Amino acid sequence: MLYAVAALLVLLLIFGPQAWVRSQMSRHAVARPDLPGTGGELARHLLDRFQLGAVAVETTEGGDHYDPEARTVRLSRDNHDGRSITAVAVAAHEVGHAIQHAEGSTLLAARSMLARTMGIVDKVAMAILITAPLVAAVTHLPALGLMQFGLAVALLGIGLVVHLVTLPLEFDASFGKALPILAGDGYLDRRDLPAARGVLRAAALTYVAGALIGLLNFLRLLRVIR
Repeated sequence: MLYAVAALLVLLLIFGPQAWVRSQMSRHAVARPDLPGTGGELARHLLDRFQLGAVAVETTEGGDHYDPEARTVRLSRDNHDGRSITAVAVAAHEVGHAIQHAEGSTLLAARSMLARTMGIVDKVAMAILITAPLVAAVTHLPALGLMQFGLAVALLGIGLVVHLVTLPLEFDASFGKALPILAGDGYLDRRDLPAARGVLRAAALTYVAGALIGLLNFLRLLRVIR
């Protein structure tokens, strides 16, 4: 019984944040013709307003994000072309990252550097995981294979740690940048601010929720290989 409860708690810990993020985003994605513009239009307006005209705005299939190397705010098509609280709030959040970049945020620079290495780390982790059974069979040292499994899981966990460490960056983009702009400058009616706060909180937690799901998928693969 205790194992079942523990397993349930782990699943809630992993799937709960992802489910909550999705629910907040979809809940407030209803079209609002009364809003003055789309997410993409707001992003362009805010970038120009903060004298960031060199930063581009474009659609993407890879999830909403700001690319500091390309100096581009990338929005999903729904958020770029949509006229909803979700579209507007997400656009403002990503512009918040562009503002952080312009301000010389060291945390943003550190995360960008770490993000470039995470792809390599994931590939190394997969190689270690896949070769672990072969190494154990060849060397006749099961302990060595277990060490490789542990190392692979630890490497994957680095991504989750990175996102947790950089959570202040995400919350600053949402509540230090985006919300004051949307609320203080009249881009949203006061009645829409609670919904915007929910979306901005979800935007800040998106990477952490995704990292948790990635860790679960990795553990599933580990179970299959074993």
